[in-house]
Amino acid sequence: MQRNNNLTLFKTSQLQLLDQKHNPTMLAQRNSPKTTVKPPAGKPTTLQFLFDLDSKCYTTQNKIKSSDRDEELHSIIIYCTESRPNDQESALKRLKLTQLLSIIKTSVTPVSDQTLDVLFKMVASNLFRPLPPPPSTMCSAISLEDDDVITVPSADWAYLQIVYDILLRLIIKIDVKSVQEDKSVGSRVLNQGPAMGEHFITRSFILNLLTLFNSDDLRERDAVKNIVHRIYSKFTFYRSFMRKSMTDVLLHFIYETDHQQNGIGDILEIWGSIINGFTVPLKEQHKVFLYRVLIPLHKPKNMAVYHRQLVYCVSQFVQKEAELGGVVVGKILRYWPVTNCQKEVLLIGELEEIVENVDRREYLMVASRLWSRIAKCIKSNNSQVAERALYIWNNEQFMRVVSQDIEAVFSIVVEAIETNLKLHWSKNVQQLTQNVKILLQELDPLLYKTCLA
Repeated sequence: MQRNNNLTLFKTSQLQLLDQKHNPTMLAQRNSPKTTVKPPAGKPTTLQFLFDLDSKCYTTQNKIKSSDRDEELHSIIIYCTESRPNDQESALKRLKLTQLLSIIKTSVTPVSDQTLDVLFKMVASNLFRPLPPPPSTMCSAISLEDDDVITVPSADWAYLQIVYDILLRLIIKIDVKSVQEDKSVGSRVLNQGPAMGEHFITRSFILNLLTLFNSDDLRERDAVKNIVHRIYSKFTFYRSFMRKSMTDVLLHFIYETDHQQNGIGDILEIWGSIINGFTVPLKEQHKVFLYRVLIPLHKPKNMAVYHRQLVYCVSQFVQKEAELGGVVVGKILRYWPVTNCQKEVLLIGELEEIVENVDRREYLMVASRLWSRIAKCIKSNNSQVAERALYIWNNEQFMRVVSQDIEAVFSIVVEAIETNLKLHWSKNVQQLTQNVKILLQELDPLLYKTCLA
């Protein structure tokens, strides 16, 4: 037994000597003193220390990647900043803009301030350009059934669309704290690229952006509207300035132009969102905006272009404070057209919507004037106007409001109904009039007979 153990030990030692011959590294490692990674003096060997060490290596790699990305961005931006009239160069510009948009979309790390500055200069040089004046016949052929206004597509839209997408992405990604507000209002420079300097979104940038609402291309106006919405919601310190600037555009349209200007409906749509956020009770400055801007917008002949957005804005005010309804109705009646039948049809619909939400006391103050106007519309020789005035009786909410005090105006309505049945040329209008007569007789048959006497 002892002999077998000795034999086993001998074989083991021989095998170890052979391994050392073929693996000198193993022999050196065994003979050398053990080496360990030690933390800096005063810091314990903890898991946090290892995480911090790994994080430093990762940050260094990211800085190198970020530097390479910035160089790539700068080369593309420089090419896209200049105009490219040649078709081949224009196609290459679109390709580079698409590449630039892809880099911005997929970028995980924030874009450096230096790159942002160059990017916003590129955006400004492409977007802020002289716009052709709107055609004088812009609104001459618009019918009430048209949902979209006649638009002139821009030849540059192929690359402008990508530039707007880039601007939208930048606004989403940019850190609000890094935006330096331009405190000095300065002069209003229109359609000229603003000197960006070290600022990104400045007052002059916003003013130039608002002028793009005058573009003939509906797609461009939609893009501008989306971006203005984003700026207003994100950069809260610009809200007061933006409201004032958009008000100035509307006042300029009302009092200083021949009412041939694009983008009024788009600006009113933005205002609709702003008004929707007003708190109750309304501030005096907001009521002034209603009286001095929104109400006078009922005066232009081409009101049909933006009437849908205008009605929404006015209705928001009346819904928030029903006491404003009487004043609004009175002022709209003051702007009633004499020969513009399309406009009459639109205003009848607006009055119907406002009366639904009006305060009862305010309604009584304008009821006589309101129904005198509706009676004239019922008797109108234009069948569209007469039919629209008769259709208001189908509105249950409207009827609920006016039926409480119908006695005060019953005679005015009955006179118009009887006149139509005798004299109106349109059979369709006569049929609608007969339906309204039946409704009124059911509402108060005795009063109807009294009015006929």
